[in-house]
Amino acid sequence: MSKATLQRRPLVKELLKGADDNLLVIAGLGSSNWDITNAGDRPLNMPLWGAMGAPVGMGLGLAMAQPSKRVLVITGDGDMLMSMGSLATVATQQPDNLAIVVLDNEKFGETGNQATHTSPRNNGPTDSGAGTDLSLVAKGCGIADSTIVREAGDVAQFVKDVRTKKGPIFRLVKVMVEKLEFVMPPQDGAHLKDRFRAALLGKA
Repeated sequence: MSKATLQRRPLVKELLKGADDNLLVIAGLGSSNWDITNAGDRPLNMPLWGAMGAPVGMGLGLAMAQPSKRVLVITGDGDMLMSMGSLATVATQQPDNLAIVVLDNEKFGETGNQATHTSPRNNGPTDSGAGTDLSLVAKGCGIADSTIVREAGDVAQFVKDVRTKKGPIFRLVKVMVEKLEFVMPPQDGAHLKDRFRAALLGKA
């Protein structure tokens, strides 16, 4: 079981502080949605509804289509486990404007907090004492700049890397299991798409 001490909401708020029109944010469904909305809803945030496994692929496409913008994907361990193949595609394309952040609480938060594969307690019959390390998965796929963030003292460098460092970068952040209030973004997917597109491309 994780002994993480980092709290997701303050972390995401720090990550998105001062976000301008150069930062495009894609968030995975569920907790990541509430996290970015708690930090401040904005048109250039794209919170996904009912699209588990989609944010990294969407972030990659956006990064390739908008090379002058910084693209930040924020998602959870459950979502990332569903779409690990997308990391290999990111590695083949090597977009230098893409950062991927996985908030790993070792739980499927939207379905009852069952342990995910990143939890040492969900290891299967071998009981080797270690869960899946998504940072090593990303590195094995070819994303060389892939590390784990565990301590409060690492947060300042983490934020700087995610916002400015040449990508692609992957950061796995071990966060606490917390029961947090829902802070809902708009729930109309077409509205969110149109809002994002207009903010990025204009209302032509």
